[in-house]
Amino acid sequence: MQGSERADRELLDTLAVCGALLEEGSVYRLLAERRLELFPDELFAGLFSGRGRPSVPGSVIATVMVLQALEGVSDREAVQRLRFDMRWKAAAGLGLTDGGFHPSVLTLWRARLRGSDRPEVVFDAVRALVEATGVLDGRSRRALDSTLLDDAVATQDTVTMICAQLRRVRRLVPRAAAAAVAAHDYEGRAKPECDWADAQARADLIDALVGDARATLDAVAGLDLDGEAADAVGLLGVVAGQDVEEDPAVPGRWRIVRGTAEDRTISTVDPQTRHARKSRSARRDGYKAHICAEPDTGLICVTALTAANVSDAAVGPELLAADTTTTGEADTTTEAADTDTEAGETDTADTAEAADTANAGETDNPAAEASTADTAEADTAEAETGESGDTAVGAREVLADSAYASGPALEAYRAAGWATTIKPIERAPRIAGG
Repeated sequence: MQGSERADRELLDTLAVCGALLEEGSVYRLLAERRLELFPDELFAGLFSGRGRPSVPGSVIATVMVLQALEGVSDREAVQRLRFDMRWKAAAGLGLTDGGFHPSVLTLWRARLRGSDRPEVVFDAVRALVEATGVLDGRSRRALDSTLLDDAVATQDTVTMICAQLRRVRRLVPRAAAAAVAAHDYEGRAKPECDWADAQARADLIDALVGDARATLDAVAGLDLDGEAADAVGLLGVVAGQDVEEDPAVPGRWRIVRGTAEDRTISTVDPQTRHARKSRSARRDGYKAHICAEPDTGLICVTALTAANVSDAAVGPELLAADTTTTGEADTTTEAADTDTEAGETDTADTAEAADTANAGETDNPAAEASTADTAEADTAEAETGESGDTAVGAREVLADSAYASGPALEAYRAAGWATTIKPIERAPRIAGG
């Protein structure tokens, strides 16, 4: 059941004992004094039933999540700071001797929020505070940035994906289990027996596995499936067909295709994760986090999460269109929906993303990047974007690197009334020291 904060303070309440040490105007003092106004119990009422032990109060969890995002720390480190950092204790309304809670509690709360009707309820509360205070009034510049997020699942090869998905479909759909298969015993979890050093043996196995997948798909064709079963059958069709082609020399035989399919699925455990490249040799698997921020205050106005192979330029106009802090209402004039999404193993070696995207576990600072976008580099950006660089006072301006500067994206920015200041690609001099 949902827990709530006690109305009375503890004897060793951190704010009462050490409140004078909290800096005026700091986020810690704001949360300490207005925490219950920002995150009332009603915000989280739909996450719990009326039975069981009381949870950690939602206002405490929301406070920890806000500070965790602000300071960029892990769950374990956030709980350590809640236990030993006086500022965190005061912000969360804890006593000096309160030990906090286990890091897994944050994981549980995020899972509950993700499955709720309002997964961004904490972000919405912070956004409402920003609008109420008017801190962004008159600030018409926005910085766009992104960073790759590594996925925890292992990348699977073609054989592993086909076997795993066949096993899953046969378990979920009874008619699929009755289909005749010959390449492998899909009841077990071992990989098929094969002389992996023999190219012909590998080719025969691929042909047999694709044959089993096609037979299974034929067996379930026409069934009225929904939910998990329908998703499983659809994914089987994807993994069985994305890496193979019919052998032109032997009709009816399947072989591994040369090259890589666009938007290739790399794991049946997490079908939405994708390959991306930070350079020609450095490949990453996972997702991409995108933000639209106000560069002077560092406040993040809009966020988005996409597969790792989605182009920054495809998401940039959508972020700006979703930002209501510059217009007061959603901007529907952008043509972001018409921009093409890059798929497959996107090679970003020729863009500034190769230099600006953070390493795993790090987050770019769009405010710091934006602060240099309108300096001497802006002169070079004029040549890249065709913009005059003379932004009128009060006009809306977007600051970004060249990954956001595709032709369709630039046209979408202009159509929505945004002036662009694009950081050019950093290139090494052709002559040493030149």
